Parts: sequence; structure tokens; C-alpha cells
Amino acid sequence: MVKIRLRRMGMKKQPSYRIVVCDSKAPRDGKYIESIGFYNPRTEPDTIQIDEERALYWLGVGAQPTEAVLRLFEKVGIMEKFAKTRA
Repeated sequence: MVKIRLRRMGMKKQPSYRIVVCDSKAPRDGKYIESIGFYNPRTEPDTIQIDEERALYWLGVGAQPTEAVLRLFEKVGIMEKFAKTRA
């Protein structure tokens, strides 16, 4: 199964994350299919940059977002757009 999840980047105790599409069996920081965004929780406010077109494509072909990515998608409004296209 293909998942959309966070890949940890940055230095020790200073995390930033890439939002990536990867195989569910791949390790957290391992090989991925495509990088579709960036998330930095250490800025004020949090920095969230997501390629909406690619995120909607991957959701449309059946990729499952993790809980953390689902919260980010809801915050940005991608899940709302995806629900409209499915209806």
C-alpha cells in the first residue's frame, strides 16, 4: 500500500519534515516515491507548504495519509477539496 507520511529532516533536536509518498513498508527516512510538501513546526506560525495538485492526485489513486499528514491536509483544506471531487 502507498502512504503519504512525514519524513524527518533537520539537525538533532531541530526537526523539520518533508511530506512524502512512499511504500508503507519503507523505513521512515528511507526511499520514497515523491516529495509533495514541507512542514516546519519550529517557526511561528508553523510553515506548511504542500503541492495541492499532487496531493489530490495521490489521494485519488488510493494513497492513505497518516494521522499527522491528515491533520495537516485538513488544516490547509486539501481534504475538503478531495471530498468535493469524490462527491
